Amino acid sequence: MPIRVKSRPLATPDRALSPVSVPTEVPLPDIAHEDVFRDVVKKLSIYVTGVVYLPSTFEQLRTTSAGDDLHALVNHLSTRVTNPAIVNALLALRWHYGSISDGRGISEARANACEIVAWRFLTRLSEREAVEFCLYEIPDGSQGDTSLTDEPADGGESNERSSLLYRPSRSPSPDRRSDNRFGSTRRSQLFQSISKLTISRHATEVEEPEDDPTESFTHLNGLEIAAIADAKRFLSQHVVQKIITGIWNGEIIFWDRLSVHSEKKPRFYNPSTADPFSRLRVPKYLKAYEVAFFVGFLMLYYSVLIEQNRYAITPLEILLYVWFAAFFYDEVSEYIDAGSIFYAADIWNLFDMIMIAIGIVFAILRFVGLYKADYTLVDIGFDVLSLEALFMVPRVCSIFSLSPYWGTLIPCLKEMGKDFLKFMVLVIIVYVGFLTTFSLVGREAYSFSHMAMIVTKIFFGSSYVGFDIMEEIDPIFGPPLMLIFVTLSSILLMGSLTGMLSNSFSRVITHAREEYLYVYSVYVLEASTSNRLTHFYPPFNLLALGIFRPLRLFLPSDDKFRQARILLLRATHAPIVGAIQVYEWFTNKANHDGFDNFRGPRQNSFKRNAAPPGGLGSRPQSGYRPRIPTPHATSAEVIHKPRPQQRVIDDYAGEAPSDVEVRISELAAKIDRLTTLVVALQSGAGVETVETVQT
Repeated sequence: MPIRVKSRPLATPDRALSPVSVPTEVPLPDIAHEDVFRDVVKKLSIYVTGVVYLPSTFEQLRTTSAGDDLHALVNHLSTRVTNPAIVNALLALRWHYGSISDGRGISEARANACEIVAWRFLTRLSEREAVEFCLYEIPDGSQGDTSLTDEPADGGESNERSSLLYRPSRSPSPDRRSDNRFGSTRRSQLFQSISKLTISRHATEVEEPEDDPTESFTHLNGLEIAAIADAKRFLSQHVVQKIITGIWNGEIIFWDRLSVHSEKKPRFYNPSTADPFSRLRVPKYLKAYEVAFFVGFLMLYYSVLIEQNRYAITPLEILLYVWFAAFFYDEVSEYIDAGSIFYAADIWNLFDMIMIAIGIVFAILRFVGLYKADYTLVDIGFDVLSLEALFMVPRVCSIFSLSPYWGTLIPCLKEMGKDFLKFMVLVIIVYVGFLTTFSLVGREAYSFSHMAMIVTKIFFGSSYVGFDIMEEIDPIFGPPLMLIFVTLSSILLMGSLTGMLSNSFSRVITHAREEYLYVYSVYVLEASTSNRLTHFYPPFNLLALGIFRPLRLFLPSDDKFRQARILLLRATHAPIVGAIQVYEWFTNKANHDGFDNFRGPRQNSFKRNAAPPGGLGSRPQSGYRPRIPTPHATSAEVIHKPRPQQRVIDDYAGEAPSDVEVRISELAAKIDRLTTLVVALQSGAGVETVETVQT
C-alpha cells in the first residue's frame, strides 16, 4: 500500500509563507539506528518545519486532514526507524517550538505536532517497548554511542552526588556544572541547544561547532524531557501514565541492589533477584514514610507549644530541633538531586521552604532570648512557631493531592491564586489613590491610620461605614468621592474579580486532569530517578551527615567509602525494609516475574531493524506483529545499550490481532479515505493536492 505524502512548502524563520507559494516535496526523515541525538533532532525539525506551516490547534492536527503528514511520519517512524532517541528528540523539539512566540501560532502548531507524533509513536509499540523508549537516557556525546548504564566520568561518587539534571561538561570550569541548579539558566541552556540545531537545519555544509549543542540534554530520559517541556498531553496519555504508575508502584526501578558497583538503569523489578533494600527508592513507600515523618513532626510541634517552657530547653524541644535539621537537610538533598526545574514544579516544596524558614526564625529568637534572658523575645519566638501550623497541617494532608479528586483542585487553586495576585495590583492602585485623597480631604477629622482602616473595611464590604462618615470627611467632596469609591470597590472591582476567578477556574478545570497528572508525574520522576545510590530517610540522614561529611574532607571517596555508607543504610533502615517486605507479601499478586502488567516482548526492542522490503505499506495495517514467545526475563534484563542489529520480520510489538480488531482497523481506514474525499470536494479542485492511497 504505497503512500504519497502531500507536498508542503519549506518554511524558514526569515521568510513568511504566501498563500500562493509553490509547494515543494518534503521527504520523510532518513534516521539511521546509529544516528546520535543531535542528528535525530535535525532531521525531525526539517520535516516538522516543512509540513506544519500554517496555524493549527492541537485538535485540528489530531482529527482533521491538517495532520495527514503527521500520520505519514508516525507510520515511517514505527515501521522503518529503530533509533532509541526518537521520543527524546520529538519532546525536545516540542519544548523548543513551544518556547518560541512568533505571533502567528505556527510555532505552537509545530510544538503540538511534535507532541502528537511522540504519543502516537508510542501507541504503535507494545507496552514494554514504550517503557524502553520513554526511559532511554541520552548518552554522553563525547563518549560516543555509550550505554545509558555507563558510569559517569568521575566514577562512583558521581552517582552519590550528581543532580538529576546532570550536565557533563567538556570544560573544566566548575561554573558550567553549577548552572544546573538554577531553573532559568537550565531552561536557557536547553533552549540554546535546540536552537543551534533548528536554525542551521538547512546548512548541511556548515562545519559543526566544537561543543555539542545537545550536551545539556545528556542523561535525560524522555519522561524528564516531557516534564521540562510541559508536554502535559503527552504525560496524560494512557501508555505514558502506565509507565509512571509502574515507577510509582515499584514495578519499574532504577536501582536493583545496594552494592559498590551498582549502576543506575531502568529495570523491571523481579522480587526473586532484586535487593530488598532497593524498595527504599520506590516513590510509593517514600510518600508513605514522608506522611509518617510529618505526623511525628506535628506531634512534636504540638507538644512543644503546649508545654512552652520559657526558661529552659526541654528534651521534646531538642527532639523538635533534630526533626527540623533532618527535614532541612533532606530538602537540600532533594533539591540537589532533582534540580530546580522539578523541585519548583511541586507546590508542596513551597510549603516545605516556608516551614524551614519559620523554624530557623524560631530557633534564632529562642536562643537569643535565652542567652540575653529577654523573655519577651522568647514569647515572640513561640508566636512565630505557632505560624508553622498554617503550613504543617496542609503538608501532612498532602497525601490527598495524589487522589484524582483533590489533585484536580490544586491546579485550579494555584491558577486562581496567580490571577488574584495580578488583579490585586489594580486594587492597590485604586486603594492608594482614594486613601490619599480621603486622608488629605478629611485630615482634620481622621488620622491617616484611622482612614486607612475605614477604607479597608469599605473595600471588604462594609459600605455603610463609608456612607456614615462621608459628610464628616468633607461636606462638599466627601459624598461624591465616597459614592464613587463604594461603587468601584463593591460593584466594579469585586464583580470583576469574581468573574475573572470564575473564568480561571473554568479554564483550568477543563484541563485539570492533565494538570493533575503532570504534577503527579513530576513527583514520581523527582522521587525515583535520583542519581544518589544511598538515600537516607530523615532523621537517619543526620547520622550520615555527621559521620561521612567530615570524613569526605580528608578521605577519598573510594569503594570503601561507599561500602561504609551502604552498611550504615542497611543498619538504620532494616526495620523500614522489613515493614515494606511484609506489606508486599500481603499485597502480592500473581506478578512473580514483575512483567505481567506490561505486555509485549520480553527483550530489547531497540534490536529491531528496518521493515522488510516492499515500502512503508508492507507492515500490517492493524499495527500488530506476530512474534515468538521468549522465556521470562529477570531483573538483569534491562533497557540495554542499543546495537545496530537487523530487525527480523517476526519481531513485532504486541500480540496477534483478533477479528474484531482487524475489522475496526479496516473501518477506520475507510473513514479516513471518506473524510479525505469530503475535504477535497469542499475545498474545490486545484486548491489542495489530495493525498492518494492506492491499495
